[in-house]
Amino acid sequence: MPKRVDHAERRTEIAEALVRVAARRGLHAVGMRDVAAEAGVSLRLVQYYFETKEKLLLFGLRHLTGKFRERVAARVRAAGDAPEPRAVIEALLMAALPTDEESRTFHHLLTSYAVLAVNDRALAAQPFIKDPDAAEDALAGLLRQAQEAGLLRPGVDARSEAVGLLAMSAGLGTSVLVGQRTPESAAAVLTYHLDRVFHPAEHDTPARRTRE
Repeated sequence: MPKRVDHAERRTEIAEALVRVAARRGLHAVGMRDVAAEAGVSLRLVQYYFETKEKLLLFGLRHLTGKFRERVAARVRAAGDAPEPRAVIEALLMAALPTDEESRTFHHLLTSYAVLAVNDRALAAQPFIKDPDAAEDALAGLLRQAQEAGLLRPGVDARSEAVGLLAMSAGLGTSVLVGQRTPESAAAVLTYHLDRVFHPAEHDTPARRTRE
């Protein structure tokens, strides 16, 4: 009896091969033939699952995004059973900084995709370009939650702060990636700006003092 193929697993294996090749050579230099060789499958099979390079890139980047969500969730769990909004926000922002191989690959490939999409209409048309809106909505929601609890300084606009913090995190991540600054100095900058948004009383919690 022929072995039953798990199509979801096969698609994930091909996506992980894409990530490995792109991490070594850069997203711009990756072709479907390269991915097939890395995955140990035929080019025809890669084309069967993804049809075009654009669809393959989209799936691969969404696979990376899913792993990033797991990374954030692990940081949130490490913050305790009922973490304050600031702890969740810090988990989201700090997890995006390229501090190890996984996060460096995540930042590198997402930044590369955005740059390629500037001049590639097929890439720009993919839904992934709009996916960062979800992170913005989530962060704005956390800030509103903190605002309703009286944890933010007066006059803070949750949506504007969410946009600014995410843009800052992305820019700092790139500066770490190219060696302009260390992950520690980038994290310190994010902490500095969060201190300007949150009341000092919320920042100086007993749990935080204990960690320090």
